[in-house]
Amino acid sequence: MTTNKIFTKWDETHSQLWAHQPIRLEHEMHKSPAFSMDELAKLIEGYPRESITAWCRPAPAAAKSCGARATIGNLSGREVIDAISRGGLWLNMRNVAAVDSRYGRLVDRMFEEIVAKVPDFAIPKGHQESILISAPDAQVYYHADMPGQSLVQIAGRKRVYVYPNSAPFITAEHLEDIALFNVEVDLPYKDWYDDHAKVLDIGPGQMRGWQMNAPHRVENLDTFSVSMTISYTNDAIRRSEIVHLANGMLAPPLRLHAEEPHLRGPSYFAKACDAEAAARRQNGSSASAMRAVRSTSHSTRRSPGKLVDLPKAA
Repeated sequence: MTTNKIFTKWDETHSQLWAHQPIRLEHEMHKSPAFSMDELAKLIEGYPRESITAWCRPAPAAAKSCGARATIGNLSGREVIDAISRGGLWLNMRNVAAVDSRYGRLVDRMFEEIVAKVPDFAIPKGHQESILISAPDAQVYYHADMPGQSLVQIAGRKRVYVYPNSAPFITAEHLEDIALFNVEVDLPYKDWYDDHAKVLDIGPGQMRGWQMNAPHRVENLDTFSVSMTISYTNDAIRRSEIVHLANGMLAPPLRLHAEEPHLRGPSYFAKACDAEAAARRQNGSSASAMRAVRSTSHSTRRSPGKLVDLPKAA
């Protein structure tokens, strides 16, 4: 990297918009040696197989899903990258900082700079990074996340659609389902939603952030892409997660809504205790039964697909 700073451009508007509205920022992380193709190839070869996911892109007419699972077999890191660059494949290396601390240190520095520039933003209680290597024709379907999110572009170009974090784009029930089932890509989507999205393209040295729980989708712009996703949690995010999880477990009369002022004080702590007690009561087979009953109202649950061999898929 040519400077000691992560961000190359930051003004007062960025400070005002961070975590409140979709934002595009300029960064230097793509210049780190850790993101060279040689280093990424080595990372792939040594990555724990339980923390690496490869997918084949579904056909355009297929239902929205991640596609079919793939395995990288005995391919070298370079061979995997070459296969992805030819199309139809993408690779996700989850929790990369646990495997190579260089990536976590970059994100630590990023948050340190943000804290210095955004008065109401505190260092996250925790963050997790994943590296996504994807084909020119890859896309990420409409979904939302519980933690705070940023997307850092390293190589190639993407188009990012960010939607309002309010109904009809996302509802309290959607967030309860995400908290309860940990299924983030099962949101209903209509073409006219795009009329209300904030759409920005990002390339190497750019990143996007957005407000908590905002639905989003991503398209590669016909280029091989390397990006890093960052998920982070702070007190406000954690409290919101607890409320949504509790509401997903409890009957409607007992529910709170995260948009109401119940994320602190007696009501919140009562709900947190209810959530913990409900989780314990539902543990094991009873939890599975509860989730099965709840899922019957969602006819669009996706199948993860079948396992295929990456060399054949390439």
